Amino acid sequence: MPISFETIPANWKQPLYWVEVDGSKAGFPRSHMRGLLVGTMMTAQTNTALNGVARPDVPIPIGRQAEADHQFGQGSELANQFKAFFANNKAQEMWALPVAEPTAGTAATGTITVANAPTEAGTIQLYIAGTAVRVGVPAAAVVNDVAAAIASSINDNPNLPVTAVAAAAIVTLTAKWFGVTGNDITMFDSYHGRVGGEELPPGLTLTYSGFQLTGGAGTPDFTAAIANLGEDEYEFVSLPYTDSTTLQAWEAEYGFSDSGRWGWMRQLYGHLFSAKRGSYSDLITWGLTRNGKILSCMGIEATAPSPVYEWSAAYAGKAARGLLNDPARPLQTLHLETILPAKGHDRFNLLELNALASTGIATQRTLSDNVPMISRETTTYQLNLYGQGDDAFELVTTLATLAKLIRNQRQVITSKYPRHKLADDGTRFGPGQAIVTPKIIKAELVAQYAIDAWNGLCENMNAFKANLIVERDVNDPNRLNVLYPPDLINQLRVFAVLAQFRLQYDRGIDTAIL
Repeated sequence: MPISFETIPANWKQPLYWVEVDGSKAGFPRSHMRGLLVGTMMTAQTNTALNGVARPDVPIPIGRQAEADHQFGQGSELANQFKAFFANNKAQEMWALPVAEPTAGTAATGTITVANAPTEAGTIQLYIAGTAVRVGVPAAAVVNDVAAAIASSINDNPNLPVTAVAAAAIVTLTAKWFGVTGNDITMFDSYHGRVGGEELPPGLTLTYSGFQLTGGAGTPDFTAAIANLGEDEYEFVSLPYTDSTTLQAWEAEYGFSDSGRWGWMRQLYGHLFSAKRGSYSDLITWGLTRNGKILSCMGIEATAPSPVYEWSAAYAGKAARGLLNDPARPLQTLHLETILPAKGHDRFNLLELNALASTGIATQRTLSDNVPMISRETTTYQLNLYGQGDDAFELVTTLATLAKLIRNQRQVITSKYPRHKLADDGTRFGPGQAIVTPKIIKAELVAQYAIDAWNGLCENMNAFKANLIVERDVNDPNRLNVLYPPDLINQLRVFAVLAQFRLQYDRGIDTAIL
């Protein structure tokens, strides 16, 4: 019986018509490419009403902002990550990996002092973590009244990452969670200035303990959280922590070793997105210390109002939206909605951005619409194993495209040839037999490559065919070895023009053309 059946027994003798259904040639590649936001939930607040109810270190699906607020605490680091992600991507299946506030951690704090009372009525346009807080001030208000009004307006917005207490003329802000990321919460006023209709009421003076809160200490332990991810796919991960211990743990989980998600055993793949605040010098120095293939960390100016955990989530959200549609298209010009950038005079210039991109830092720019956009989705990878410069994994799109190609190939092989026999090329066997040879598999890979090239993932079919090798292992007759050499399609990232102008073309040339 040459045809290889899967379920109808060869010794079946009952009449008449029996059918088994085989979908091995019908399916198309599908992958469950979830988004994952990693961050601190509120667990240590004395006011239990503020605490989240989620179980720390256990992934949980989140479909709406209200659920994120309930599970992790309204105004928490993780809840506000969801706010930024949903603003940039409303179509992604989203999960969260909440972690408890660090043991023995402390909450970041800061103060706003009302130094002088207003002489006229007006409105304070306060900004807390990049979110506008409007505070109405009557003309007769004294400094204590203004401080009380500021604290009340802050506490009236439960989505803010701080609580406020007024004592005399001083407002003390306290982060809603313990840990170092609370130090990234900013506070200032009148972002848009007089041109934008934002200035303090006449006579009113506010002084701040600093541009950011300070004193937050402690970093979560991600050991149990990473272990609890199991073997589920989480393709786009927002990780707003950039300390070495945290990055080493996550880069190991998403790395290329036997136990990593990009390793040959697990084949889960995925990308890490983060953000880091700092001066040009600080970011260059930090970038030189990293060399991860799957981490893309966006550099933001020291005076950018929005906190890094929101930048990180917005970056992951917009990257996921672009890469899901086409993993090979560059992410440049995709806007990071709801993120407030640094003021114009504080933004990195093109020379600085170019140097940052050359030092493993993903870059962003803000143009006339005052909404930051992705400029170059650089990874932190810069050096090969011998410490020499290498751009093989420089861009997020490289591994995103490669993952798509591998998944497509895996789907074809596992669907069409799940229980086949293996024979040498030239073996004669009956049609319909579940047998493959190296040439049959090679033809299958070439056909799949043609489809991938048609879909804009790769190029140079002839070179691919010439370099593709499919052979039986000389030491194991049940094993096929494949050298798969895709030529990944590239991106239009630089358009360089030499404008070689003339004041007058030679008239003889014009005459000759005519």
